[in-house]
Amino acid sequence: MRKIIIGTIALAAALFSHCDLSAQENEYDVFNPIAKYLGLGDADKLSAWFSDNLEVTIFTTSNDSSRNQARQIMKTFFRSYTPRSFEITHKAGRPNMKYALGTLNAGGEMFIVTIFVNYKDSDYRIQQLKIERID
Repeated sequence: MRKIIIGTIALAAALFSHCDLSAQENEYDVFNPIAKYLGLGDADKLSAWFSDNLEVTIFTTSNDSSRNQARQIMKTFFRSYTPRSFEITHKAGRPNMKYALGTLNAGGEMFIVTIFVNYKDSDYRIQQLKIERID
């Protein structure tokens, strides 16, 4: 009887600790604020998520940029293509590297947005942001 009780307690502890871990992992999604600022067309708040140096690709033009340069690139894009909505359609990755794909409705056109983030210095930062027209 004692073995059954100990086994039950051990199993319950293992299940609860796994649930807590899963809940903590799913509790914070770095792409939620990023998606929000893309959808609002807020380059200033979006740039808070930029790495110090990142790659920004708009259509076929790719730029290795500082955070400030990338913010200006995004401001210019949002002036030309005012966002109406942004939705994440796919997410994947590893613990310290993640990416997301989403659709941006902006300026009467639809775009595919690819976002790569990297975990560094206790936070995720955007390493690459790519915007392509949907044909």
